[in-house]
Amino acid sequence: MATGALQIAGARRPGWRKALDSVPLHVFFIVAGVLWALPAIGLLLTSLRPVDLFTVSGWWTALSHPGQLSIDNYRHLFDSSLIASSFVNSILIAVPATVIPVLCATLAAYAFTWLRFPGRTALLLVLIALMVVPLQMALIPVAGIYGLVSPPGIVRVFLFHAAFALPYATFLFRNFFIGIPHELLESARMDGANDARIFRRIILPLAYPAIASFAVFQFLWVWNDLLVGLVFAGGTPPVTVAILQQMRNFGSSVDVISAASFLSLIPPLILFFAFQRYFVQGLLAGSVKG
Repeated sequence: MATGALQIAGARRPGWRKALDSVPLHVFFIVAGVLWALPAIGLLLTSLRPVDLFTVSGWWTALSHPGQLSIDNYRHLFDSSLIASSFVNSILIAVPATVIPVLCATLAAYAFTWLRFPGRTALLLVLIALMVVPLQMALIPVAGIYGLVSPPGIVRVFLFHAAFALPYATFLFRNFFIGIPHELLESARMDGANDARIFRRIILPLAYPAIASFAVFQFLWVWNDLLVGLVFAGGTPPVTVAILQQMRNFGSSVDVISAASFLSLIPPLILFFAFQRYFVQGLLAGSVKG
């Protein structure tokens, strides 16, 4: 009986050793997570402190004196029509700038993967080459085009973002579609399904991880953009441009800037945590298959 107990203890020992070996890794990730969240925590506490304390003490003093925190800065924030409307503008820009590339790129990727047409390889090479074109190079030429057609500011911004997202999105989805078994599509065609039905009923459900991962990163990129909004938005600025304008007009208005900056973090964080489980699967599928 004693021998059996020793055998059981010996069998359990590797598990304990494995747990102990993983402790440094867990500590590292905990410390990295705290350091990553520290700026956001500091921004939140700064946005909740009164204006007269900004030049007297740091935000960390609120941890020992929580009574100094209030929501007055957020009340004053929405007294500014510019800041309030800029959040709506950012949503009206980010949503179409995400949906348009997803719709167009999935269709283009299906054609590049499963359809046979003249010049397919050449067009794919051109598409890949477009991925290396810096965004800044197109600002002046596109501004000239917009000067001819004069679309609204919000339309100018999300069309610019959508156009620059198309090459990478098409390349990502094509690499994902290559991993779908060809026999699956052939069996669907034998059952009488055409390309539109195959795309809608088979390809899109299977490609959801890649679509979700791209959509989240595209939304984050557009939401946090400053340059394109600053150049093309005009009188309908997104939240990043509105915060910059507040800094220009009120050089010491940290209360408005900190509150607006923290609120601008909330939509991307919600989207990120809602779809984070698809990131690794979708991005790896678009990067290791050729």
